[in-house]
Amino acid sequence: MFYSGEKLKEVFLQAKKKRFGIVASNIVFDSAIRAIVQGYDAQKSDGLLQMSSGAAKYAAGDSKDIKVGAQLISAMIKILAGQYKQSGVGLHIDHATPNYFDFVVYCIENGLVSSVMIDASKEDFGENVRISREVVTIAKKYGILVEGEIGYIKGTEDEIVSESELYTKPEEALEYVKKTGVDLFAASVGTNHGVTKGAKVKLHLDLIKEIDDLLIASDVETGIVLHGASGLTDEQQRTAIRNGVVKINKDTHYQMDFAAAVQAYWEKEKDAIVKPAGLSDDEYMPDKARFDPRKWLVQGEKAMQKSVEELVKVSGSAGNSILL
Repeated sequence: MFYSGEKLKEVFLQAKKKRFGIVASNIVFDSAIRAIVQGYDAQKSDGLLQMSSGAAKYAAGDSKDIKVGAQLISAMIKILAGQYKQSGVGLHIDHATPNYFDFVVYCIENGLVSSVMIDASKEDFGENVRISREVVTIAKKYGILVEGEIGYIKGTEDEIVSESELYTKPEEALEYVKKTGVDLFAASVGTNHGVTKGAKVKLHLDLIKEIDDLLIASDVETGIVLHGASGLTDEQQRTAIRNGVVKINKDTHYQMDFAAAVQAYWEKEKDAIVKPAGLSDDEYMPDKARFDPRKWLVQGEKAMQKSVEELVKVSGSAGNSILL
């Protein structure tokens, strides 16, 4: 099932109440969409698929028409998700910087998404608040959820690059949430975008609890989001959830699993398309039964689905769909 913004809000409210996390998965192409949606459903978990501006451009092909790409991604997700009745998914715009403001509004007004992230964290605090509040005002008219952020998350995520990290201050988080009215708040607590190993990351997971406690005490409880979580250990993720996180973003983890599975396939089946040494052209015949894209792409899909299933178990969302 595809969730509207209102339904997605129910998902996050239940996650916060029961203290489990929703795994938010970045996607680019149909193989990823298929694998991730199937992974959520296999574990009876709700989930969120995320598209970046770069993903939308890629989906459109050579034209790189971001609106066309968003329409394609949204349509694929809605059609695939419509097959499943024991889990639901929404579509989120991830890390849309202010220069993509018009794109965000387009997706909201045309019913393509369930939620959006406006990332004006590189702006000064006042400008970040102004831009975020403007998106919230528009989104609320359509029942769409909004995620915002203050602080920097180090590393590279699609078109977002930061060489430094800036930890979120609880007092600023409170002021930001109060002034903008965002539904979800991304806190910078030391995670990195890209390839990382959680054991080597200097995390301040206690900062999540400080922010969550302050928001609750101030009567503006908000879902907290953890970006850059692909390299974190299971226990680090569970601790973050216990401390108030309801949404955990995943991207690099899936890319690595997909690539590794496809590489393993071709290491074994290389001769299906590459002539082995010692054979003449007359002796060699490519094997369509093995180089058919459906044979090797599915290996990446299976690996990705397995990862999704493992992640939702770690996050606690398995068996907790609002449809059950």
